[in-house]
Amino acid sequence: MHETVGAPVAPAEVGASAEGLVRLSQARPGDHGVIAEVRADHATEHAVDVHELERRLLEFGFVEGAAFEVLHQGLFGADPIAVKLDDMRVALRRRDAADVWVRLEADR
Repeated sequence: MHETVGAPVAPAEVGASAEGLVRLSQARPGDHGVIAEVRADHATEHAVDVHELERRLLEFGFVEGAAFEVLHQGLFGADPIAVKLDDMRVALRRRDAADVWVRLEADR
């Protein structure tokens, strides 16, 4: 694909959705907001079926409306990430976090 200078960039190309959502995997330590949706849509990167992954994420508490904050990330490859999810702390791989869509909030 050839891109011209000044051409608009589609949201998918910068990792954001049209609704202003981003993947949790793109968040950095200190980022916070709310969970908007869990949508496993890239099965080839996971060791489990996408439906099983969605179920596991929901059981961990990654549900619509839950507040989150990214606390830490691993030293090598920034993987895994540690997330404060309401009153819990959860660590997960970035490839799994890519299936959690979030709405980031401005700094407090």
